[in-house]
Amino acid sequence: MGNIYAERIKALRELMKENGWDAVLVGASDPHCSEYPAARWKQVEWLTGFTGEAASVVITHNHAGLWTDTRYFIQATAQLEGTGVELHKLRVPNAVPIPQWLAENVDYIIGAPSAPSYWLGSGACPRKLSLVLDGLCWSAEEVLDIDSALSGATSSEEFRYEIISRPDFIGQLWTDRPAIPATPVQTLDIEISGGESRLGKIAWLRKWMLRSSVDNFLLTSLDEIAWLLNVRANDIEYNPYVISYLLVSQENVRWFVKKDGYDDSDTADSFEELVADDISIEDYNAVEPALGELGSDESLLADPSSLNWQLYSFLNNSCLPDGDESSLLHLDKSPVILRKAVKEESEIERLRETFIEDGLAVERFLKWLEDSVAAAERGDAEPVREWDASLKLSSLRAGIPGYRGDSFENISAYGPSAALPHYVTPASGSRVIEGHGLYLVDSGGQYLTGTTDITRTVPTGPCTALEREDYTLVLKGMIDLSMAVFPKGTAGCQIDALAREPLWKARRNFGHGTGHGIGYYLGVHEGPQDIRQNFNDQPLLPGMVTSNEPGLYREGMHGIRHENVILTIPDRIPGINPTGCNEFGEWLRFETLTCCHIDTSAVMPELLTADEKEWLNAYNVSVYTRLAPRMTPEEAAWLAVKTRQI
Repeated sequence: MGNIYAERIKALRELMKENGWDAVLVGASDPHCSEYPAARWKQVEWLTGFTGEAASVVITHNHAGLWTDTRYFIQATAQLEGTGVELHKLRVPNAVPIPQWLAENVDYIIGAPSAPSYWLGSGACPRKLSLVLDGLCWSAEEVLDIDSALSGATSSEEFRYEIISRPDFIGQLWTDRPAIPATPVQTLDIEISGGESRLGKIAWLRKWMLRSSVDNFLLTSLDEIAWLLNVRANDIEYNPYVISYLLVSQENVRWFVKKDGYDDSDTADSFEELVADDISIEDYNAVEPALGELGSDESLLADPSSLNWQLYSFLNNSCLPDGDESSLLHLDKSPVILRKAVKEESEIERLRETFIEDGLAVERFLKWLEDSVAAAERGDAEPVREWDASLKLSSLRAGIPGYRGDSFENISAYGPSAALPHYVTPASGSRVIEGHGLYLVDSGGQYLTGTTDITRTVPTGPCTALEREDYTLVLKGMIDLSMAVFPKGTAGCQIDALAREPLWKARRNFGHGTGHGIGYYLGVHEGPQDIRQNFNDQPLLPGMVTSNEPGLYREGMHGIRHENVILTIPDRIPGINPTGCNEFGEWLRFETLTCCHIDTSAVMPELLTADEKEWLNAYNVSVYTRLAPRMTPEEAAWLAVKTRQI
């Protein structure tokens, strides 16, 4: 039997031939442009076998390519073997993204003898490139980029092109495709949701719309809808979202959410509560007809990064033409993104407590791991595998009050496994964690009182000199960013180098971002802020919660990542600068929320500066001070050893 994914690509090409399509684009997102889609929209995985979150596929009659970034190169190379799919690397020098590749390969795509357009090139008839995609699973922003690239490449009379949206076309081949999920919907108490009711948030949004001269605002991003309405569900694994659209005007709030499968009392009660707040509950698939009912003089705003191409095309072609100054369709960044990223003081206080409870669970896990690996090495217990460790950690988190599940799939990786930044721990056949080298665990929890994310790399026994050096250099980067003081208005891209400089000086680097925003009982990844080399002019503001996670990965050897979550705060120093301001401006710094010790047994102290040692010792002391009173005497004694000063 041949490769199942190669057979699926072959079947797709037959579908292309039957319909006269030259190229098909397959995206890895959903109708809301979510980073982590529900099973129904894992089309890239179904077609190619690649399980990473960030990838897009182009299938022509003579080429199959998958585009992904540095986090997934090793994984993609292994998973695509035998499929006939070529890996196209992004976020590397001279990378060629999909729009550019399509524009540069028009002749190649059309020139395939099996391509329909190959037979249309005679005489005066121009050849037409027919590009098909599921418009529900590509953002307007992405497709507009492709359109722009192709318009430049096919400007002559010799070529024409068309971008065709065929929603759910993959369903013709994926016959057992999962349905749209409809998990129980729950509302949040005001105390849990930052002290602000949904009516208060809607009133704020309507005021913003008035100031911006916007009649209607279509919210398409799931985390924004969940935040605005104070609702949660589990339609997407690890993400407490409700798959839906929301249309807000000065007169109405219409929630397009009803789907087959809602028959539980929680959802019924939640819908009743929302209706009492004058929010209409409507069918999920009724959003397009509702948009068609807008008045001919009504403006509408949508965020192009989360508005899918299908809805954009409908709006642009049917009711609100885009393209001139009098257009009533406005594409711009949603104001909700920034508003929810700046946490309320009540949310911050709950987050501090949540990170202590979460840290306690991780400490108990690390002690269990150390004891279990040692017992296995002595022959007194069964070996511990990566999957066993992952299950243990989740079980410890599950005992925390308010736990609602993990915030993403645990990355439990020993030795060479950790060289894959987004390693997927297999349920069967995972590596045994041995009594030497390094073990990396990246994990987090969803709680009613916040979302956590933490990575710890720990030695499981003796380490090589290279392992210790890499471990220390990555730690230096995390500490240096943690100690940063910067003027108000500074963006994450302007301080990203602080986390990389120790590695750069040793001619080492990592390919992923240093930090991402984190939601409050929402997504573990959120914007608008980040800390990475890519240009993003969003300043880091007080109240923003961001990860700090430099790393280093050596294929076939080991991977290291140290991650704490940091809160941006004013740089107020009692008795010295109580306001955080001086004649040079307003200053900010970070408070570390994560509360779990950093293992110093693998550290090379001689590589740390005096300031870095001071920070590390102070941090570990603070972890012990906060956690020891909540531990058993045995646990506290173990932690006392782990937090000794160096």
